[in-house]
Amino acid sequence: MIESESRFGFSETVDLLSKTIVESGWKVTITHDLQETMKKNGKEVMPVKVIELCNPNHAYQILSKDELRSVSPMLPCRISVYEKADGKTYVSRMNAPAFAGMIGGEAAGTIVKAFDETEVMLKVILK
Repeated sequence: MIESESRFGFSETVDLLSKTIVESGWKVTITHDLQETMKKNGKEVMPVKVIELCNPNHAYQILSKDELRSVSPMLPCRISVYEKADGKTYVSRMNAPAFAGMIGGEAAGTIVKAFDETEVMLKVILK
């Protein structure tokens, strides 16, 4: 996993990142509010949201070929935004290039390309 500090507070990070994803031609498929989910189950945690994002063109490259469908659990991409006890907001995501190196081939190329594009989106909010 890769963790980076945001330059903004929690809500602003979520909002700005969600806007940047859409402006970059990607889709936000869903945003999971894990703090709210935990609250419904009687547990208190600090704010944390997981944004699921998808680039249909990249997803198609994997989902359209039987030999690549085994990596479909990695779809859609996910970025987590959360607060820690230090009062700062952080963003984490899978180290997709490391994973891609393990699987190799065409799927690896697509995974790395998607990762590179999401890293560009994250530059808007990261310190």
